[in-house]
Amino acid sequence: MATTTDVYDAIVAADKTFMSTFSQGNAAAIANLYTEDGQFLAPNGGFVTGRKAIEDTFQSFMNMGVKEIKLEVLEVEGYGDTASEVGKYTLEGEGGQVMDEGKFVVLWKQEAGQWKLHRDIINTSMPVSH
Repeated sequence: MATTTDVYDAIVAADKTFMSTFSQGNAAAIANLYTEDGQFLAPNGGFVTGRKAIEDTFQSFMNMGVKEIKLEVLEVEGYGDTASEVGKYTLEGEGGQVMDEGKFVVLWKQEAGQWKLHRDIINTSMPVSH
């Protein structure tokens, strides 16, 4: 049985993989970090469901000039083969320019011994432009 520390360490490691994969510009590999029926929910958007749609979404971030995603873990709780994570994110462009920052909640699911993002919800902290 995994301990809380084991789950926390596994999620932190998965986040590091997510960040490095994004910085390499590989949207397909990012999508493979999600479950087959994974969902990504961003502000002002609908449900992005499935790996192909998730790949397209992250490719669009890259096309808009996002170079890095930085994640800060605030809380991880394990529930058997699922876990929840709460944290902060920053999207950076060229030269570390902050393009967006906010909060996130991820529901993780363990599949074949690997933690996969199952539901990924982000909420910007940037002011709405009028």
